[in-house]
Amino acid sequence: MGYRERSWWGWGHADEALDDAACRRLAERALRPWMPIDGSVIPLPFDPLLGPPRLIPPSIMEETFLADSMSRASHAYGKAFRDVVRALHGELPNPPDLVCMPRTVHDIVAALDWAEAAGAAVVPYGGGTSVVGGVEYRGDRPWVSLDMSRLNRIAEIDDVNRAVRVQAGVFGPALEEALRPHDLTLRHLPQSFEFSTVGGWLATRSGGHYATGPTRIDAFVEALRVITPQGPVESPRVPSSGAGPDPNALFLGSEGALGVIVEAWLRVQKRPSERASAAMSFPVYLEAVAAAKNIVQAGLRPANCRLLDPVEAMLNAGAQDGQARLMLGFEGADASLLLGAVEICRAHGGTDAEKGESRGFREAFLKAPYTRDALVRLGLVVETVETACTWSRFEALHAAVLAAAQAAAPTGVAVVTCRFTHVYPDGPAPYFTIITPGRRGAEVAIWDEIKAAVSDAIADNGGTITHHHAVGRDHRPWYDNERSPLYQDALRAAKRTLDPRGILNPGVLV
Repeated sequence: MGYRERSWWGWGHADEALDDAACRRLAERALRPWMPIDGSVIPLPFDPLLGPPRLIPPSIMEETFLADSMSRASHAYGKAFRDVVRALHGELPNPPDLVCMPRTVHDIVAALDWAEAAGAAVVPYGGGTSVVGGVEYRGDRPWVSLDMSRLNRIAEIDDVNRAVRVQAGVFGPALEEALRPHDLTLRHLPQSFEFSTVGGWLATRSGGHYATGPTRIDAFVEALRVITPQGPVESPRVPSSGAGPDPNALFLGSEGALGVIVEAWLRVQKRPSERASAAMSFPVYLEAVAAAKNIVQAGLRPANCRLLDPVEAMLNAGAQDGQARLMLGFEGADASLLLGAVEICRAHGGTDAEKGESRGFREAFLKAPYTRDALVRLGLVVETVETACTWSRFEALHAAVLAAAQAAAPTGVAVVTCRFTHVYPDGPAPYFTIITPGRRGAEVAIWDEIKAAVSDAIADNGGTITHHHAVGRDHRPWYDNERSPLYQDALRAAKRTLDPRGILNPGVLV
């Protein structure tokens, strides 16, 4: 396949972004019945022209560094709503001074040594799909974006032990293509799969889209190799160990603040040969919630157990009856369990939904980031918030999030939808989408106020600040309150030991 240009300001491939005419059609078709919009479209930004970098790379490593405006601008932000808005308006006050693209682990060691001596911050960068401010830098120091995409070798596929040794810069599709001839799969498919890397998944404790069973990247990690400013750290490759605290756990979710993950051994599995699916309709939303709970507590382990509230079902699955939808899917040996899950649904008032709704939701799910970018260009504030809570806390948390979003929206108009991305025997992972009219030039401030109100509601009602989007800079205030003070001190001690000058991704984790 030929090269396709990535969008520097928004999601994914540049040629898949909706053009002005498509944005206007979207407004007429989907938005005018819901909220006031003026129909004007924010123009696409020109190629950025940035000021000179504050750093000069060492001559011996000059080929490893990029200093042109486009490279720097494309590494300045992630892909959250506030990132897209700022890029569209050309607001790039603190882009990286340089982009480092190492080809070897030796290049990483040399880059960290040089940056430490130069007093520069270093922010590891995988696919750049962070939605929590994880790949930008908001401090005063000059900084370097450490792009890992050239460390993209799949070093070994071990059929005997069902594992793969892979460098951190490998993107999701490349990994799966390498495993396919062996009839193997990692079975880790986050929504960002096409544009995110193994190292990014590990550094953020990514969650795949499978609703139950092994789905978070943690479950697949056998061993890690990490480069820190103080030297390398490697964990032993064994199926399991009870020898003290898990060394992998220190770096999983550390977002590059403790070290740069360069390689991993990951557990893989046979590709499923059987699949079965169904979509169930529920007139009473809380009965659908109860059905999802009873399915997972019965040990049925569906690959997909995605509950859409009535508004989410209408917007993204094409449902026209005002009812909730529960999308069910089973794979492999579990495929025969679908009938048991359907019976549980029927016991809670569920009936068979229209055929094709599951396919419609999947298509909308894959296109959602591009649609989000189009809504932003129409002047709307549109973003997501996700969490996890126990089943007994969900109803109150759900009500509190909806109320907080409505109260914080400056016009008092906000569409708030909810779906379950994952379900566990002890609770769901609710994922909220919030859409409200913005004011030109004030979109980021509006979202920040809504985000704070909703995050407070989540914390006050027993939810975690994030289930799978990581902490970054945006979630830090709530993460600081969520963890105990002594644990925070322990993380700070680890940071001082591994990165005593604090050059790695300052502002995240601690």
